[in-house]
Amino acid sequence: MADSLFSSEPVSLRPWEPDDLDLLRAMNTEAMWAHLGGPEGDAKVVARHYRYLDAVPGETRMFSIVHGPHKVGSIGYWMRRHHAEDLFETGWMVLPAWQGRGFATEAAKLVLAILGEDIGSGLVHAYPSVHHPASNAVCQKAGFEWRGVVQVEFPEGQFMDVNDWVHDVEVPSGSYARRERHASR
Repeated sequence: MADSLFSSEPVSLRPWEPDDLDLLRAMNTEAMWAHLGGPEGDAKVVARHYRYLDAVPGETRMFSIVHGPHKVGSIGYWMRRHHAEDLFETGWMVLPAWQGRGFATEAAKLVLAILGEDIGSGLVHAYPSVHHPASNAVCQKAGFEWRGVVQVEFPEGQFMDVNDWVHDVEVPSGSYARRERHASR
């Protein structure tokens, strides 16, 4: 596995790798996708995997969530269009055997720092289903601000009610990107 970009006990994030297709398939279950319209067919999972591999920092990035030697889930950020506005969104999944241990919350905090490194500053949204208390709790614990209930289309052709959580990201203190920005002033 590649070196982690950021880590915080008990997890680290590693850039998406070719062998992460197995992780994506392991997460493509009824239980994991219950709040997202159901699992995808294998062709869509493979296409998603290749999109993750082709991600461009500042536009889209995907990571495996790692605990010790175990890949326990995924997280990332991407640009999307919502109500005629281009914005960043983040989302995550943690395999059932690893849920309830704070891994998603720590991974969310780390991905916010990575996004700050990649874009400097800006808003990122998370859109968990109104019927998914665990992901909504992650948003609250990771410092997102609740903006209300909105409708999003996911998957294509299906609309769902979600909570709109927003976080204002910035370059983490002490980071290379922050030092470079301050040096150029």
